[in-house]
Amino acid sequence: MMTNLFSIFDPSTNLFNLPLNWIKTFIGILFIPLSFWLIPNRHFMFWNFILIKLHKEFKLLLGNINSNGSTFIFISMFSFILFNNFLGLFPYIFTSTSHLTLTISISLPLWLSFMLYGWINNTQHMFIHMIPQETPTILMPFMVMIETISNIIRPGTLAVRLTANMIAGHLLLTLLSGIGPKISNYFILFLIIIQILLLILESAVAIIQSYVIAILSTLYSSEVN
Repeated sequence: MMTNLFSIFDPSTNLFNLPLNWIKTFIGILFIPLSFWLIPNRHFMFWNFILIKLHKEFKLLLGNINSNGSTFIFISMFSFILFNNFLGLFPYIFTSTSHLTLTISISLPLWLSFMLYGWINNTQHMFIHMIPQETPTILMPFMVMIETISNIIRPGTLAVRLTANMIAGHLLLTLLSGIGPKISNYFILFLIIIQILLLILESAVAIIQSYVIAILSTLYSSEVN
């Protein structure tokens, strides 16, 4: 039972012995030419409105620093994660964001680049950031240890947060759909309503988690400047 349940996250399924599941992750590239249309459609205008709002918010979080173009890194990450989260809600489509392989590959290089930039260019600021203001002298060594540990586990928390939320929702949907053939016809309608509500909740989670990852990455970036 458990093997069949977690098989929905199995990336080894293939088509004609070709593992094409991970290729789905990059299907979003096909939507790039939409931005070059002479007369944009409503879909592009709505998406462009969202990106402009995100750009303004990320720019506010980054502060008054020389970061021209820095917001587009986080906007691209938001778009990439959001697209893959939504694709995973469709039947028989592999959910790549439910694997730590992908989420760690996103969060770890980003966090590592922030750390290298901060310690090389703003070393004094990074040391100051380890000890909050008005910390008693006797607690300073412990605060340094706590801040260091919390800083090191940041890429892991980003990756696990996204993966756990994707896995939890998909497992719940799969468990409820599995009891469908075993219940009476009177409860089928009730089960369908619950599944629809869970699917709406999962759609909201897909948006919220991609936004949370982008916001937290922006905040981590602002701390090293």
